[in-house]
Amino acid sequence: MAFAEPKEAFPGQVVPVTIGSEIQETFGGENTLPFHKFEGSVPNRPLIAYEIQDVPPEDWPETVRKVYEGVSDDPVKWARYCEDELKARSIALRLVGTHPDSKNLSADDAATVVKGVLDAVKVPIIIMGSNHVEKDAEVLPRVAEVAKGRNCIIGKAQEKNYKTIAAAAMANDHKLIAMSELDINLSKQLNILLTQMGFSREKIITDPMCSALGYGLEYTYSVMERIRLAALAQNDEVMQPPMLGDVGMYVWKIKETQAPEDVLPEWGSLEERGILWEAMTATSLMLAGAELLIMRHPRAVEYTERFIDELM
Repeated sequence: MAFAEPKEAFPGQVVPVTIGSEIQETFGGENTLPFHKFEGSVPNRPLIAYEIQDVPPEDWPETVRKVYEGVSDDPVKWARYCEDELKARSIALRLVGTHPDSKNLSADDAATVVKGVLDAVKVPIIIMGSNHVEKDAEVLPRVAEVAKGRNCIIGKAQEKNYKTIAAAAMANDHKLIAMSELDINLSKQLNILLTQMGFSREKIITDPMCSALGYGLEYTYSVMERIRLAALAQNDEVMQPPMLGDVGMYVWKIKETQAPEDVLPEWGSLEERGILWEAMTATSLMLAGAELLIMRHPRAVEYTERFIDELM
């Protein structure tokens, strides 16, 4: 009797999300576990966005900061560099300078930066605030208005400010990042609240929060895995938006990507260590179910893209 390879089929499907206007990218849409093309359909490869900021990245370690030397002082130049030189498929603009503890830039300041970046590049743009609940509620509606017509991702909406940010994303026809704090129930609750106010689940990207390799990655992995299994195996529509892994901001602040070689020579090359740390974190989150990644170092992106090529 011929051997029949066992295959697992799921009743649910991850929602495909398309962003961008002149150039578009689609991620999500699979009806099987990550990269299980032998069991189902994986129509779109994960999307990696290069992170840029509205202000020079003074808190980034030298390993990654030197890559953008000469362009990181201007978000428009930085965005062009990512699109032209690094062949970025998407760019994530983080408005760090609006945080009250940073430069406390105004919503109008942020709008000027966003308009400049949008005018400079054609690839899809992700626009994120500073993760200050009150300030983001003030800034993101303004930048959502400026970006109208470009089909961007706006974020991050949290339980304390989701109504204002979601209303702005809805009014200006953008997608929305919904962030909760590493808890599947909180993630589901926020998605429910968004859909109850009329926001389409087809325009939500779930951010369960992220962590770096060695700093709670296993817990992040398990939360993402449970969200993805709920979407597929339980056919839970609230859990079916694609997921975000905000990799760079968590990886490049930990000891392993910053400790000098003369202090810990047994850890090897600082540069290689940091790059591999970002790539390993990114690939782990993709295996857990993340379809959208935000990363910083070009070589880490290159390694991750090669990993995707092999699994696709």
